[in-house]
Amino acid sequence: MEKKKFKLGLLPKLLIAIVLGIVIGNIAQRLEFPIIIQIGATFNSIFGNFLNFCIPLIIIGFVAPGIADLGEGAGKTLGMTAGFAYLSTLIAGTFAFAVDKSIFPSFLKVGSIVMDNATNAEDTMLSGLFTIEMPPIMGVMTALLISFILGLGIAVTHNKPLKDVFFGVQGIVEKLVASILIPLLPFHVYGIFANMTYAGTVMEIMSVFIKVFGLIIAMHILIIVFQYVIAGAFAKKNPFGLIKNMVPAYFTAIGTQSSAATIPVTVQCTKNNGVSKKIAEFVCPLCATIHLSGSTITLTSCAIAIMMLNGWDVTLAQMVPFIMMLGVTMVAAPGVPGGAVMAALGILDTMLGFNEAMLTLMIALYIAQDSFGTACNVTGDGAIAVLMDALTGKKSKSAPIAEAAE
Repeated sequence: MEKKKFKLGLLPKLLIAIVLGIVIGNIAQRLEFPIIIQIGATFNSIFGNFLNFCIPLIIIGFVAPGIADLGEGAGKTLGMTAGFAYLSTLIAGTFAFAVDKSIFPSFLKVGSIVMDNATNAEDTMLSGLFTIEMPPIMGVMTALLISFILGLGIAVTHNKPLKDVFFGVQGIVEKLVASILIPLLPFHVYGIFANMTYAGTVMEIMSVFIKVFGLIIAMHILIIVFQYVIAGAFAKKNPFGLIKNMVPAYFTAIGTQSSAATIPVTVQCTKNNGVSKKIAEFVCPLCATIHLSGSTITLTSCAIAIMMLNGWDVTLAQMVPFIMMLGVTMVAAPGVPGGAVMAALGILDTMLGFNEAMLTLMIALYIAQDSFGTACNVTGDGAIAVLMDALTGKKSKSAPIAEAAE
């Protein structure tokens, strides 16, 4: 019998990269041996430029077919489900902003990674030995506009040949993300953390983000309770009984880090909540793609923390458009660990002004917490299914709420 090969997951690789970066950075700092840091910085520069080149391709490859795909389906039910999913995402992001703005200053020292007269941490870090310029074929906003126009156009005109072309492009971009960008991320994260350690900023960042992660998980739990209180009110069911039946989906998502891979469990748990088979099997797979309330909380919170650490002002006028665009962009998230943050890189750059070091830190922080964000996403999918079942008047023939799956 052939032995199953052991495969190290992305999260363990990233944790190893962070630890190794901190160790190497400390050694280089004590020995005054910057060349090893500059070698890593050279890779960071080249990879960062390649990542910037790929961002418009990622947007077009995922947003256009994602929007086009929403044009297919069950008409009114599709529109209502997509509307509730987007509203839930907006509420989650706005809730995260309000909580972060209130609580972060109590343990996060604003501007604490600003060194000397530098405007941000990147300016205190060593540069690479050389770089290779890779200008993107178009700007991020141009890519977003093209994606929206073409995606909506395909949905309205039902242009199947053009839709097939964009799904072909999506397959290529998925392969690019899964086979090149994601596997190289640990090396990129290693270089950034080694450089930040050498510059003396990493320990402040790590100590702060342990607290940030704790707050994010607490917000995930609160948003799940909120979603089921609303759904339970419409369905006239006990929200905590509904949540209890979704626990298997929650823990499955923690293990898989994928809303798509958790769909069978999410559907079964939703049926156990008394949702009709037709609604459960339509809403859950759809929401696995378009409803990412947990990911939105994580992305919003990590972005605000990084901005505060760099001494930037964080205002409602600045964050609301970002959260609104994030809700749309999440539809484009590729189905791989860290896919949501990869899809969000463009608007982090254009709308919040993140530089390469900040984007890399966002990727590392997001992936470190991705399991819990995904678990929040899929649990919330069940709440939308309960709500849709109540609103469309479907009578469930599934097991009653008190029964568990056999």
